[in-house]
Amino acid sequence: MDDFVRTKLVEWGLSEWVEKFKDEQIDAESLCDLDDREIDNLITKAGPRVKFKKNLKLLKEKRNSNQETVIPFQCEQEHEEAADVVQVLPSTSDTGKRKSDLQSNPSRLQSPAKRQRLSMPGFEESIILSDVKSIMTFVHERLNDQDKLSAFLKKKISDLETDKRELVGVFGKTGAGKSSLINAIIKEKNLLPSGSVNACTSVMIKVEANRDSLKYEAEIEFITKEEWNEELWSFRQFLDNNKNQDKEDDDYHDAVEKLSALYGEDWRRSFENLMDRKYFKEIPEFLQSKRKILTCESANELSAKCVKYTRSESKQGEGNEGKTWFWPLVKCVTVRVPNNPFLQHVTLVDLPGNGDCNKSRDQMWKGIVGDCSIVWIVTEINRAASEKAAWGILESVSSLIGNGGECQQIHFICTKSDLVDDSDDLSSADIHDQIIKRSIQAKDGVRKEFNKRSKINKHFTDDSFKVFTVSSKEFLKGKHLSPEETEITKLQGFLQDLNDCHSETVNYVNGAYGILSLIEGARCRKEGAGKADDVCKVLEKNMTEQLDQVKKAVEKAIKDFEQCLTEGVKNSKTSEEKLKSFLDRDKQPSFFKTLEAVVRKDGMHKTKKGEHINLNTVLASCLTDSIDEKFRKTFPNDVKGGSFNGVISRFSLDTKSLIQKYQDVKLQLIFLQTEEDKIKAKLNKIILKGKKIIYNSLTEAIEKNMKKCYEDARKISGKDALKKMRKTIETHVSINRNIYEDAKKTMLEKMNILMTIICKELKETLDQSIKLSLKASALSENLPDVSKHLETVQQHYNEGKCSQEGEVTSQIIIINRFLLNYFNSFYELSKKWGTI
Repeated sequence: MDDFVRTKLVEWGLSEWVEKFKDEQIDAESLCDLDDREIDNLITKAGPRVKFKKNLKLLKEKRNSNQETVIPFQCEQEHEEAADVVQVLPSTSDTGKRKSDLQSNPSRLQSPAKRQRLSMPGFEESIILSDVKSIMTFVHERLNDQDKLSAFLKKKISDLETDKRELVGVFGKTGAGKSSLINAIIKEKNLLPSGSVNACTSVMIKVEANRDSLKYEAEIEFITKEEWNEELWSFRQFLDNNKNQDKEDDDYHDAVEKLSALYGEDWRRSFENLMDRKYFKEIPEFLQSKRKILTCESANELSAKCVKYTRSESKQGEGNEGKTWFWPLVKCVTVRVPNNPFLQHVTLVDLPGNGDCNKSRDQMWKGIVGDCSIVWIVTEINRAASEKAAWGILESVSSLIGNGGECQQIHFICTKSDLVDDSDDLSSADIHDQIIKRSIQAKDGVRKEFNKRSKINKHFTDDSFKVFTVSSKEFLKGKHLSPEETEITKLQGFLQDLNDCHSETVNYVNGAYGILSLIEGARCRKEGAGKADDVCKVLEKNMTEQLDQVKKAVEKAIKDFEQCLTEGVKNSKTSEEKLKSFLDRDKQPSFFKTLEAVVRKDGMHKTKKGEHINLNTVLASCLTDSIDEKFRKTFPNDVKGGSFNGVISRFSLDTKSLIQKYQDVKLQLIFLQTEEDKIKAKLNKIILKGKKIIYNSLTEAIEKNMKKCYEDARKISGKDALKKMRKTIETHVSINRNIYEDAKKTMLEKMNILMTIICKELKETLDQSIKLSLKASALSENLPDVSKHLETVQQHYNEGKCSQEGEVTSQIIIINRFLLNYFNSFYELSKKWGTI
């Protein structure tokens, strides 16, 4: 019996059967081949047997899913990328042959290490990870809590567990095809409802993997009773004060839509009893402040059940008369899908527009948007480059996902690429050619438009902006396009890269290798205490010098930002001119209602036409504009770039050279080497989170200062109300000239706090690790013998290292081969045309 089987039995709550499986010598390979008769003999009790069969079925499906979907797709993705490069080569018979060669043998494009990994069973790395986790669980149990070193080691083992989850935010106006796109990409045709002309997604929907069950699940999180009661009061005040309201007004429409969805016509008769329990019979969880869980056997069934919690119907169609819709009460819906390789460590978030009047829903929206590592902007291919709604969405969130967030890439996705005019008169080949031609034109147009958008370019370079032309319909049916030509497979490839189980395994194995090295080094060390003291002194000296470099780099960044912000404060008039430009719309017939909505929502409002208004960001723009470029370079969202000009990445105790010199404490130095890598990874996460707080503090400081102004403006009504509201805003800004200086001061304070956290985290973590690993010889008597475990984990560690090095080398060879082919072909063509 191996550790994989033991770990699975423990995970499934069947630890009492471990000895039976051990006696029968069941290993990872034979586990998945057990038939019903053999299972009956192994597990004689019905309850545990049912539980075992259910979990074994889930394990088999996961393995098959990885083998049939992940591995072939990876081959196809590399094949596709290679074909893209080949297609730019001149068209000669030789190059055509090479292209055919590559298509028939895509494995030629893979590194030997990667080919080896792809040929393994799909769950090979899962077995390695499970094996090492089992070892570390065993070691954790053998360590006592009676001394500092053991307690320290137990905490280090617990810290190895990390749940890496990447967020992909999906934006797009109603009808753009977001739901169909998500369904196609994760290969769940009927998961998210789509296709209704009159319906739109009204709440945030997270789509992620169900790791605990084979069922389809939806977890519904509601706003609180108090928040809904407050909204009802707000609706009542608004409707009472606007009885002659234009029915097309944004806020009037919003209030009526929400009230009608939940209460039908009852709200028109009286507002008195709208919190009565009878309206919430189907959702007692709302009144109990709990989350509602829906569980189904199929995606189709779950989709049907979720509709009333996620979608609004602008028209009462057939079958909807008298139907109650609960979406006004919903904060977020999390949909969990079983056995889906694309969602292993990824959550897709279908995001409605911002500007929600519910504060907790709006705060959640901002938090999720700021945490997205990739953002998809979805729009129809028809007029994609000039689509105001799509570009409006991107511009409105650019600062939230850029300097104020952690987005590394924007994917502008043009949907419905298969729709061609007059297709009935064309052959299949002609339709195919027209689709491809229009896709190329659309991509070119979108890229040109992106380069014109300075508001977006401040946060994102051309390299981080990618355009896709997709067809969910063609991907599923394949009438005119191959799967690759629909570009759905490319988006699936990005999800696979984000999932990247390999990095999770490598990180865990590396950490485990360091911990076991320390245990074995401390346990076996009998002589050489004097040398350990010498090593400690060198390490402490190195740490002091490196910390000094970090502090200097951060202090320089603070000084640079201070200079930029000082210029920004001097240019505050530019912000006030932008504010005046907005207020100068007072001659527009509908402007009074727009301004009313803006002050009612503390300076933020999104119109039904898609215009995003935020007076707080307008006023803060003189400050944010002054630091945007410097901020992006100081805090790149791609952590590989290195914050503070790479000073964290360069931080080193120089353990590699010390290992050569001090072999007696080699194992302890290996531990410190892995600790150094871990603390740098942890700091990158702290900095990424901290930089969002720092950047957004400028706008938040302005918003806090303007709050009293908005409250005063809300109270204005009657004759000349628009004029008075405008005067209130202008006067407040005019007499509060310190708002810019205060915002600057707040941001610099937060920068100093971040510097303190970075230096403290580095010093305390490494100082404790150095002292306990090299000075705690008296505490090492009770440590367990882990020599065999260290050998096993070291083997996995070395395999991972070789795999990574092999891939890098192979990639260089592949690039050189393509370049050589390209120049050879170019040379042959040039000779043919007589240009050389």
